[in-house]
This record gives sequence, structure tokens and C-alpha cells, in this order.
Amino acid sequence: MSNNKIFLFLGASLSLIPDLSAAQCVATQDCATLGYTETSCNGGKGVKCPFGNKWCCFETEEEIKETLCPELGFKFDCLGEGYTGGSGKDCNGKYAACICSLGYKWDKERCQKEILTGPDGNVYKCNGKVVGVKTSDMNFYIAMGDLGTMRRDNAKYECENYLFCDGKKGTYPGKDSVLTVYDNKVALNNLLITYGGKELSGGWFWTSTKSPLTSAYYTYIVSLSSGEVGESHGGSYRDKYYALPIIYR
Repeated sequence: MSNNKIFLFLGASLSLIPDLSAAQCVATQDCATLGYTETSCNGGKGVKCPFGNKWCCFETEEEIKETLCPELGFKFDCLGEGYTGGSGKDCNGKYAACICSLGYKWDKERCQKEILTGPDGNVYKCNGKVVGVKTSDMNFYIAMGDLGTMRRDNAKYECENYLFCDGKKGTYPGKDSVLTVYDNKVALNNLLITYGGKELSGGWFWTSTKSPLTSAYYTYIVSLSSGEVGESHGGSYRDKYYALPIIYR
């Protein structure tokens, strides 16, 4: 029964109680005003106006379901490629969610083909395994942890030969990329832990960006503890900082 019909029906009922109707509303014997507007009801499912031959009809069970089920979130038929059926009980033949076939996942209210290799939202996958993570603010993925400390030439080699998946190798990050990692470090560490990686170290990280301030032998380094930018002479054996491979979308 719609809210309007419920209201009108209650209004009509109160008019039959003299003391209550006198206290709350103006008495009327007009059927249309009281909501009795139908000439008849399907199957007699309704209430006849006490002052005439008009009726206030109840909604059928099917009509109630057609309105109520979608309002409660039951709106998916769960049919077609990628679907194996509905999740839980149905309401008027519709479900609140669907069960997806193997190789599909329930995302954005539909069964979509699951990405097994390549970018998949905030993760980068290799044959179904997460091998890199990013945040929504980043246009590249980082490896599942840094590679430890090493000299600059080793850092460049290790980053450019880091295998993310099936021949897809990493990139030696520039200064701005490492600063982006610093800006998103908390969220990245949470993702790394969630997907079986290790938290990023808080020390200095090598970058591929040369510093014009001193000489061509110096490159920028970035602290993931403070976001500070420094310089380092890559030829020195004592200069050992962290290396972090990245891969772009």
C-alpha cells in the first residue's frame, strides 16, 4: 500500500470516531477527499467508502514487490557471461549481489573479468600475484619493498633489471618520483603489508636525476623519513643508499 493510500485510509478510519476526528480534523463525507477514488478494486482488495460507492484499493503483492525490492537493493538478475547466480535470497527474482564465475570478480555492481597481469587499480599483478602497488595520486607502481642499500651504479642496474612480470622490467626512479613516494609513504606501506610486501625503509634513496648544483658526478638523493633532498657523489664507495624499482602503467 502506498504512503498516500495509507494516509488516506487512516484519515477515513479516524472520521468514523467522532471524538477523535473532531479533535484532529474536519469531518467530511466526501469519498474523493478521503481517498476513495476507484470505482472497484481487483478481486475486492480494498475498502469501500462508507458514504458512497467509491473504493480505496490495496496494491497487489506484485505491485508492492516491484516498488519495494529495488528500494531494498534487490536489482540484479545475475545472468549472462561471468555470472553463476545470485548471492543469497532473491526478492521478486532480483538479487542484492551476484556470484561471479571463475576469472571474474564482483566490482562496481557487476561481474568483470579479473585482471591477472598488468595494472588493476592500485595494484600491479603478475599472473594473479600482486607485484607492485600505488595510490590514486601516482602514475607508477613501486616494487613490493626496497632493494636495500647499494652504490649508485648498482642501484641503476638493479632497478632497470628488476623483473615485475614476464619480461616487464623496472625503471630507475627520478627525484620527483621518489618525492611522490615520500608523499604517499603511509598509504603505500599499508598496501605493501596488505599484499605481502615489506614496508619501505626510512633512509636515503637514490634517484636518477642529476644535480646541476655541484657537478655531473652528483645526483639527487631523497630521504623517505623527512622528504629532504640531498646530493651524493655516485663514485664514492662509501655512498650507499636504498634502491627502489618502479614501473609505469
